[in-house]
Order: sequence, then C-alpha cells, then structure tokens
Amino acid sequence: MTVPAPPPPGLDQSPTSNGRFQRVSLRNRVTWLAAICVAGAVALVSVAAFVTVHDSLYQQLDDNLTERAVEAAEGPLVRTADLQQVPVAFFVAANFKISVLSADGVVVGPPDRPPLSYAELAVARGESRESLRTDPRTNSRVVAVPTGQNAALVMSSPLAPTQRTLAQLSVVLVVMGGAGILLAAAAGTAVARAGLRPVQRLTAAAERVALTGDLRPIPVGGDDELARLTTSFNGMLIALAESQERQRRLVADAGHELRTPLTSLRTNLELLMASARPGAPTLSEQDRAEMFADVEAQVTELSALVGDLVELAREDTPQAVHEPVDLVDVVERALSRARRRAAGVEFDVHLQPWVMMGDATALERAVLNLLDNAAKWSPDGGRVRVDLHPDEPTSGAVVLEVADSGPGISTADRPYVFERFYRSSDARPLPGSGLGLSIVKQVAERHGGTVWAGEAPEGGALLRMSLPGSTPYIEQQ
Repeated sequence: MTVPAPPPPGLDQSPTSNGRFQRVSLRNRVTWLAAICVAGAVALVSVAAFVTVHDSLYQQLDDNLTERAVEAAEGPLVRTADLQQVPVAFFVAANFKISVLSADGVVVGPPDRPPLSYAELAVARGESRESLRTDPRTNSRVVAVPTGQNAALVMSSPLAPTQRTLAQLSVVLVVMGGAGILLAAAAGTAVARAGLRPVQRLTAAAERVALTGDLRPIPVGGDDELARLTTSFNGMLIALAESQERQRRLVADAGHELRTPLTSLRTNLELLMASARPGAPTLSEQDRAEMFADVEAQVTELSALVGDLVELAREDTPQAVHEPVDLVDVVERALSRARRRAAGVEFDVHLQPWVMMGDATALERAVLNLLDNAAKWSPDGGRVRVDLHPDEPTSGAVVLEVADSGPGISTADRPYVFERFYRSSDARPLPGSGLGLSIVKQVAERHGGTVWAGEAPEGGALLRMSLPGSTPYIEQQ
C-alpha cells in the first residue's frame, strides 16, 4: 500500500475557499466587493474622524481648563486664607471645581474636589511649572498652576460631557457607515445587474450555439468594453458560420467530383468481372486493353483528387507561419519537379532574391500548382515564363508571375479560376480536379498575400501571386 506524501508545509489542506468563491455568481461577487470596499473606506474615515474629534475635544478641554486656572491663579481673590471671596458661582456655572494646595500640603477647597496627588504638590513647591492629569475615580481632568505664594491652584472639570459627545459621534458614525454600506451593496447589485446583462446575452448565445448550432449574431448596443466583447463574439460566430459553409461546400463539391470517376470505375470493373464469368460473352483484347487503360486513368484521377482534397483540408487549418524561407529556393525546387512532369515545355525563368517568413512546403506546393497549370495549357514546344520580382521598391511585397502560351482565360472565367472545383468549359476535357488554383489562393492568403488572373503579353494566361517579405540585404539590416 502506497502512503501519499504529505503536502508541502505552508499549503492549506482544508477545502479551498477559492473554489467556494468561484461558485458564487459574478453579480453577487460584484455586490460583495462593492460592499467590502465601501465598508473599508467607511471604517477608515470613521476611525480618522473619531480620533480627530477625540483629540480636538480633549485638547480644547485641556486648553480651556488651563486658561481658566491661570486666570484664577493670577487674580487677587485666590490669595486669601480661604476662598470665600472667589466668585465660586462662576466656576460652578462653568462646571469647574477649585482648591488651593499649599507647599506644606494644606488644602483649601470644596469637599467634593478630586483627590490631590504628588503632581499638584510638586507645583505648589515650585518643582514643576504645572501639571495636567486625568483622575479615574472622579472621571475628571485636573490641572494645577502655581499662585506665586508657595501654593498651587488646582482646578478640575468632569469628562462626562466630552465623553457623551464622543459616544454620540460614534453612534452617528456607525449608523451612517452602516447605511452607506447598505447603499453601496444596493448600488453594486444594480450596477452588476445592468453591467452583466450583455454577459448574460453572450452566455445565452453560447448556450444556444452549443444546443442548436444556430450561429446568428446577437444585437450589439453601445461602444463600451462589453459591446466590443459582443462584437468580437459575433465575429467569431460569423467566422464559424463561414467555416461551416466552406466545409459543407467542400463536402458537396467533393462528392460531386468523386461521383463521376467512381461510377465510371465501377462500370468498367463490373464489365471486366462479367466477361470473366463462364458462359459470358468475351471481350476482345482491344476492348479489354481500353478498359484497363480507363481503369488506370480513373484510379490516377481519384488519387490526384484525394491528394488535392487532403492538401486543401490541411490549408484550411490555421497554422503558425514563422519559418524563414528563401523564395528563390522554393521556386527552383518546384521548377525541377515541373520540368520532369512536362518535358515538352520550356520554362523561361527570371528570379530575384527574396526572403520571407512562411511555410516552405506549402509555398512549394502552391508554386508547383501554378507551374503545372501553365504547362497543362501550353502546347508541346511552348514556353512558360516564370518571373519573380519585387512589386514596387517600397511596397514590401514580391510578385511571382507565371505566364503560359496557351489560349488564355476568358474574361468571364477569370473571377472564378481560384474557386474550389471550378473548371471552365474548355478545361473539362483536360485532366484535373479544379482544386490546384484554390490551393494557391489559400496558401497566398495564409501568408498575407493575394492572387490574380489575367492575360499575359504573350497571349496566354497570366497568374500572379503576391507575397510579403524583403530582399536578403534588407532582411539582414
């Protein structure tokens, strides 16, 4: 029995809270996030306000108490043996209590005064300029200032009014903060509901596509980030619909093109098999040879058609193009193959150096298709011109021109020669599947290029493939 190794220290072994959080809806997460952010802001502001008001009130109380004590100590009425002549009513109205402490510890004052401490005695003896403290037993603030006669005037003021003010302020801050948090949660819910409505439409559209295959775009309103997301989603739906349509047409066209050679092949094979049965009419050697030749031609045609279909399907698949390619080498390799296939055709080649980023195998297949097409239409002893040159000095593109010496392409057929399975009336008697030039178009477009068909100065067809890139010298810079 294998014992599992313990998890590394520091990792949470309990059920992760992240998974539980992910199960919460996005709208609730936005609501909670807004409430938590506002709660944090309210807490910081409330604490800062409470601390500021607390310090301000206590500083104001200390300043007022000290000022009154100094004024009383400098007045002539506190210098009597007792405090009978001091305007006590004033201090009582101001909620103050006064007593005089001599340097020898004798206290003159009301009986309910706060108990005195060594701090006040030090002021009476001249050891300290003043003292200020809080007496917890009477919950009052006590200040002592010298009177100039080896005595100190001690004045106290209760802290209850200030504490009540702070308590009321804390209640107000808590109530207003709670209301602000609730309001933020409500606003977060409303904003999340309104802001996530386009996301809900995208979700519904994605579910509809998954269930029904319906690729209709969804309505787009506004120009914010969600609107751009919806637009991108619609673009994806359109691209998917176009891909499905291309696949459907490819299957339909392939089935149509395969039907004729397969039917002919089946017919010939059935005739050959029937003639081999006992008692069946025999075929002459000439008819048998012609049938075998037809079967061989049909198998060759089917092989070429299947190969073109496989190549076309491969080119339909998105592929990364990141390999440096010397286009001259690509054209020369394609020329060597084309010369072996068309020995009776002369190739007039003019190539200028050019490099690009691309797929060398796909580019060679496209160039070979252009050369095979030109050789097929050129008569024996004809000439095919192959010209590779920059399009314009500053365009950053190269043009591969392939011109044959055949009858040329009619104006009506030129827009369709690069379509799949398209074959003009003149091309139907000739071998071919109608896929070669469509492969050329797909390879060019995958590399950021274009294709074009027209009339060559020699009188035949002129096919052009434009591709991006640069000369080797510019590439090295």
